[in-house]
Amino acid sequence: MQQTNNLRAVDLNLLVVLDALLHERHLTRAAGRLHLSQPAVSHALGRLRALLADPLFERTRGGLRPTPYALALESPLQDVLAQVRRLLSGAVFDPATSRRVFRLAMSDYGASVVLPELMRGLRRDAPGTDVEVTSGSRSAMIAGVADGQLDLAFAVFGETPAVIRRQILFEETFVCVVDAAENGAEPLTFEQYLERPHVLVAAGADQRAGEVDAALAKTGRSRRVALRLPHWAAAATVLRGTDLVLTVAKRAVSDTAAQGLAITQAPFPIAPLNFEMLWHEREDADAGLCWLRTLMTDALAPMPPTAKTD
Repeated sequence: MQQTNNLRAVDLNLLVVLDALLHERHLTRAAGRLHLSQPAVSHALGRLRALLADPLFERTRGGLRPTPYALALESPLQDVLAQVRRLLSGAVFDPATSRRVFRLAMSDYGASVVLPELMRGLRRDAPGTDVEVTSGSRSAMIAGVADGQLDLAFAVFGETPAVIRRQILFEETFVCVVDAAENGAEPLTFEQYLERPHVLVAAGADQRAGEVDAALAKTGRSRRVALRLPHWAAAATVLRGTDLVLTVAKRAVSDTAAQGLAITQAPFPIAPLNFEMLWHEREDADAGLCWLRTLMTDALAPMPPTAKTD
């Protein structure tokens, strides 16, 4: 009887608040994450402390520090909330009638590749579903998947925790993009490539030196970056009327002829990249995410036609 009374005292919203506090370690940020007022989150924290008979968090100058008991709850709490989401979304996923919201993370390059195929598939087969897209560094995407805040993440990833599942969607190669009037369609020689100024796209705070510069370093040479910017979408637009060179993932550029640009092969070898989809192992059996993963695998695996690069 006592166990039944304890269950009656549990408000599922309290667990959601606890999850946000464990993730943010800050009262104001947790309130923003939940779209609640700070007093409402403080009140919920008070109820959690009474319910669990533990202070849960200690105030510090930088925010909140979880107690050992709160830290012990973090992983099982994520599992419980994931199971609740699966229960509410139904064990069987019917795309034609579903009203589910999928939470995804990707860069603007990933969005340019993933979203067109994704939205065509959803509007065709699952018109009642919605999508929330966030962006962030690769490490932030991995953390979001690990703590249950994200359903899927799309990017080129390095190492991931053992609980993270990953699937290669396609292999990405690199090409050079230049102003067609300035360079024509002839590929740059290696020396011409090094003599020209370059555009570099580097978005995340944990951005690595870059695959292009790593490949150049193996030759003992380096390039001059005249423009560094965080957005793939803007990178190609600045090339017209300049001698700038953009060395970029092939799928990031399209319709370049209409922009007066030319795509050519890189004059030195750059190892291809694997563009991947990540999810947590706890979501392996989620019917909706299984359906979505299959949709993305089928849509992105074939390489679509692109501009000629010879």
